Amino acid sequence: MAKPSLVPDNYGAVLQSLKQRIRQAQLRATLAVNQELMMLYWQIGSEILMRQRSEGWGTKVVERLAKDLKAEFADVQGFSRTNLLYMRAFAEAYPDIQIVQRCVGQIPWRHNIALLEKLKLASERLWYAEQAIENGWSRDILVMQIETNLYQRQGGAITNFQQTMPDLDSEIAQQLTKDPYNFSFLSLSQKAKEQDLERSLVERIRDFLLELGVGFAFVGHQYPIEVSGKEYRLDLLFYHTKLHCYVVIDLKMGEFEPEHSGKMSFYVTAVDKLLCTPGDNRTIGIILCRSKDRTRVEFALQDLDKPIGVASYLLREDLPSELQGSLPTTEQLEMEMATIVAEIESSVV
Repeated sequence: MAKPSLVPDNYGAVLQSLKQRIRQAQLRATLAVNQELMMLYWQIGSEILMRQRSEGWGTKVVERLAKDLKAEFADVQGFSRTNLLYMRAFAEAYPDIQIVQRCVGQIPWRHNIALLEKLKLASERLWYAEQAIENGWSRDILVMQIETNLYQRQGGAITNFQQTMPDLDSEIAQQLTKDPYNFSFLSLSQKAKEQDLERSLVERIRDFLLELGVGFAFVGHQYPIEVSGKEYRLDLLFYHTKLHCYVVIDLKMGEFEPEHSGKMSFYVTAVDKLLCTPGDNRTIGIILCRSKDRTRVEFALQDLDKPIGVASYLLREDLPSELQGSLPTTEQLEMEMATIVAEIESSVV
């Protein structure tokens, strides 16, 4: 007779639950350590900045300070002369300690160094810091977003959202658009067709979702809808979890033409009627074109009662050669929180 198992039937589920709790506690502890480290760096930087202004401390004094701190705390990294100067720049860039506590103190040190090195305006640095927190960007992704001017591209699509959606929803929807979209992870030939672009985006769906932003859930491509016995296929269909609505994306390899908006209006209506449930908001349509004329787009959207936006996109070959070489690989484009934890653990220079 077989011995009864000592492991309860629900043991596996309990184990998984405990593992998840432990990981969450580890993450919270790591983030708390990072915030304390950022505050320490800000305080050290503030002290150096104050002494330089009031007592004329020069680079020799900072070098001596770095040497003495490293001698006293031999097992602690981060007290090099270079890092002390970064701390000074950190404190000078954010004189208000509340900004550090509320925003930049929540991202790893190497993220903050990238912001200091690549951006001059405080408003842009804070915007990118907030996006890094919200989206869980690694340092490589943060740098890529800066170098591809996400701040300028965000919310840049031409839309009629303000006329066709409630005020709050229209503001959120506008901000989820970009212009141009950065498809630098794709390289297509001059003879490529729309189905080639669609297939490539689906094959690189992780990279595509990263470019679309937080909240987009992929539903399908060439998604079939039937109207009066005839089947139509949507290039790409997404659901946005914050706006609680479907998003139809239509791909064009050429310039925007006015008839594109009429076709998209039909698709949006069909999704509203055939797929939406009582809890869903109005479907949004986004037309992505290789190029567009602003006036023609505005005229085409002006009298439509469906929320539609039009934006262009850039492929790898459209970017400057120096930027093409600096783009991260697929492996680097990782949104997992484990990446952020690793960045925090190595957040010293």
